Amino acid sequence: MSRTALRICPLCEATCGLTLTIEGARVTHARGDRDDVFSKGFICPKGASFGAVDADPDRLRTPLVRRDGELREATWEEAFDAVAAGIRPVVERYGPNSVGVVLGNPNVHTMAGALYPAVLLAGLGTRSVFTASTVDQMPKHVSSGLLFGDANAIPVPDLDHTDHLLLIGANPLESNGSLCTAPDFPGKLKALKARGGTLVVIDPRRTRTAKLADRHIAVRPGTDALLLAAMAQVLFAEGLTEPTPHVQGVEEVADALREFTPEAVAAACDVEADVIRTLARELAAAPTAAVYGRIGSCTVPHGTLASWLVDVLNILTGNLDRPGGALFPQAATDRTPRPAGPGRGFALGRWHSRVSRHPEAKGELPLSALAEEIDTATEEGEPIRALIAVAANPVLSAPDGDRLDRALDSLDFMVSVDPYLNETSRHADVVLPPPPPSQSPHHDFAFNTLAVRNQVRYTRPAIPLEPGRMAETEILARLILAVTGMHGADPAAVDQMVIDQTLGKAVKEPHSPVHGRDPRELVAELTGDTGPERRLDMMLRLGPYGDGFGVRPDGLTLQKLLAHPHGIDLGPLRPRLPQPLKTRSGKVELLPQPIADDLPRLKRSLEERPDGLVLVGRRHLRSNNSWMHNVPALTGGSNRCTLHIHPEDAERLGVRDGAQVRVKGAGGEVTAPAEVTDDVRRGVVSLPHGWGHNRPGTRLSHAATDPGVNVNQLLDGRLLDPLSGNAVLNGVPVEVAPETAPGCASVTEKLTALT
Repeated sequence: MSRTALRICPLCEATCGLTLTIEGARVTHARGDRDDVFSKGFICPKGASFGAVDADPDRLRTPLVRRDGELREATWEEAFDAVAAGIRPVVERYGPNSVGVVLGNPNVHTMAGALYPAVLLAGLGTRSVFTASTVDQMPKHVSSGLLFGDANAIPVPDLDHTDHLLLIGANPLESNGSLCTAPDFPGKLKALKARGGTLVVIDPRRTRTAKLADRHIAVRPGTDALLLAAMAQVLFAEGLTEPTPHVQGVEEVADALREFTPEAVAAACDVEADVIRTLARELAAAPTAAVYGRIGSCTVPHGTLASWLVDVLNILTGNLDRPGGALFPQAATDRTPRPAGPGRGFALGRWHSRVSRHPEAKGELPLSALAEEIDTATEEGEPIRALIAVAANPVLSAPDGDRLDRALDSLDFMVSVDPYLNETSRHADVVLPPPPPSQSPHHDFAFNTLAVRNQVRYTRPAIPLEPGRMAETEILARLILAVTGMHGADPAAVDQMVIDQTLGKAVKEPHSPVHGRDPRELVAELTGDTGPERRLDMMLRLGPYGDGFGVRPDGLTLQKLLAHPHGIDLGPLRPRLPQPLKTRSGKVELLPQPIADDLPRLKRSLEERPDGLVLVGRRHLRSNNSWMHNVPALTGGSNRCTLHIHPEDAERLGVRDGAQVRVKGAGGEVTAPAEVTDDVRRGVVSLPHGWGHNRPGTRLSHAATDPGVNVNQLLDGRLLDPLSGNAVLNGVPVEVAPETAPGCASVTEKLTALT
C-alpha cells in the first residue's frame, strides 16, 4: 500500500518542496508540493527523478576498507577503526597540516554537510582545506567580504519585484539559479517580462536564458570585469549615480575606473561602445534594477573584480538594499542579529599554500593546488600525506585530474565519505557511504541565506533508515571522533559539545535574547529526537525569528516548524543595512585596497586578446556537476558531453557535426563529438563540466556507458584569479582539430602570457 511524504529536494540550489509516493521502502514517484510556501509546486527533471537517484543500484550500502590492495566490504566498526589507525599517526608524526580536507559541493545540500565539517576542521586544526568553492564561487565570497566585511553576506536580486534584471555569466533556466535560491527561476523571469520589466543577458553563448532575454550581449569570454567597469564609468561620466546609503569610497571608485571608458574596452569585449552606454543608461533609468553575476563571471582571470563590479553597479544606481534591487536575505538559522556598527572586517592571505604560495581566502586554499600540495616536496613544511574527502570528486572538478589522480594514489591514507565509488573515492583506504536522501532529514542552512524570499522548512526522513545503514550525521560525528583522538566515544557527544559551546557564548553576548541566563537551563529546554534536531532547535530559537527560549512566545522553535510541514513563510526580503555590515568602518567599503591593487592588472588585460579559440563551460538542466550521470532518466537528449562550435569556426577547421574532434589545452588533450551550433559566438567553443567517467576501479555502471570527457583536463591549474584563488575555467585558449588531423600545436606559450 502506498503512502506520501514530504521532502525538500537536495539536488540543486532551488530547494523545491516535493511530495513523494512511497511503496514499502521505495520512492516510486515525486511531484512538486503545491502547498510548499516557497516552491508552490514547481519541479524540474532532477526533482521528478528523485526516486531514481535515491534507488540507484550503484549506491554503496556498506563501508569499504582497503585490504591487500583491494576495497572490500566491512562493518562500520572496522571502518572507523581503520580511519583512526590511518589518520592519527599522520597527525602525530607530521602535524595537522599534513592532513588535507576536501569538501565537495554536495555538502551544502545536506544537513550533515552543514553541521559537521566546521567541527571536523576545528578538531583537526589543519590549514590544508580545499573546497569546491575555488572552482565555482569564491570570487563572490571575497568581493562580499571586502565590501561588506562578511564573506557570506551576499545580496540576491529581488526577482519578484524588480523592473530590470541584468544577468552576466548566469543561465538559471539550466542551473535553476546559484548563489540565488529561487524555485521556478524560469517562471520568475517570465513574470518579470509579463509585468513590463526588462531582462538583459550577457553571455558568450545564446543559452536558454539568453533566448528569453530582451537583450543578449555575446561578450568575449573573460572580459566581464572590463564590460562592467565601463558601465560604471558611464554612470560616473554622465552623472547617473545615486549611491546606496552607508557607503564610503564612491569618489575613489570614480577615479579608479576613469580610464575604463566604453571606447577603451569595446575591442577587448567585442561589444560596441554605444551598446555599453545603453546598458548603463537603461540600468540607471529603471525604477528598480538588479545586476546578478554567476559562474561564468567568477571562473575567469578577473573573477573577483567582476563580482565586485556587480555590486558596485547595484550600489551606484541605489539598488543595493532596496525592494526590487539586490537585498540581503535573513535566514531563520542566522545568528542573533547584532547591533549595527564596526566589525572585525575581512582579511585575505592569513596563510599561504606550501608550494606555490597561494594566499588563503575564507580559510581555504585553491583546489587547483591540491595535487602539488601532495606530490611536491619543499622546505616549507610537510606535504599532505593523508586526505579526508567529504562528498568531493576533485579528480573531475579540479584542473588536471590526471595529475591529481596520480597524487591521490601516493597518499599514506585516504578516507572518503561518498555514496559512490567514483573517480576520487576509488583511491580511498576507507569509504563511508551515507544513506540515500529519502532516509535523511533536510533543512537548507546555506541556501536559505541566499533565498529570494525569507522562509523556513524542515523535513524529517521520508523512509526509516535501512538496517545496516548509518545516518550521515552519525557518520560525520564518528569521523570527527576518529580523527581527533576520541575514537570510540559516543557520537552524541559531538552535538552536545556544539550545543554547550554555542549556548555558553550566547549567554555572554549583550545583544542575545538569552543574555545572562543559565546555559544548563537552556539545554534542558531544547527539543528534537536527535542531536542534529536539537541543534536546529537551538539555532531557530536564537535566530532572528526565534522565540529566544521563551522571550518571544510567538517566535520560531523546532516544534512550531514541525507543525507546519509545508514550511513557514517569513515574508519578502527587506532592507537591512547597515546591520549586516562587519567592516571596520561599519560602512560598505566600496574600494577596498586589494581591489584597488588588482585594477592595474585589469587594465593590462585590454591588450590580451587570444588569436584562436577560447573555451567556456556550460550547464545542463538534468545534472549537477558530476552527480547524476549514473541515472538513466537524467542522461541523453541535450544532456550530452559534446563540443559546441560555431558553424564558421567548424567550416574553417574542417569540423563536421557529430564527428570526433581533438581539443588541446595546457593541461592535456581530450576527444569529443562536435556539435555545430550558432548558440556559441564565433571564436568560442564549449564543453560541459562533470564528465569523464572512464577511469578504472569505479562503480558507475550507467555513467560508464557514455563517459564523456573531463573538460578540466585541458587545464594545468596555473591559471587562477589571484585574489580568490579560483580556477580560471572560462576564456581559456585551446586548439581544436578533427580527430584525423595532425597533432595540435602547443598553446603553453599563450597560457603563460595570460598568467
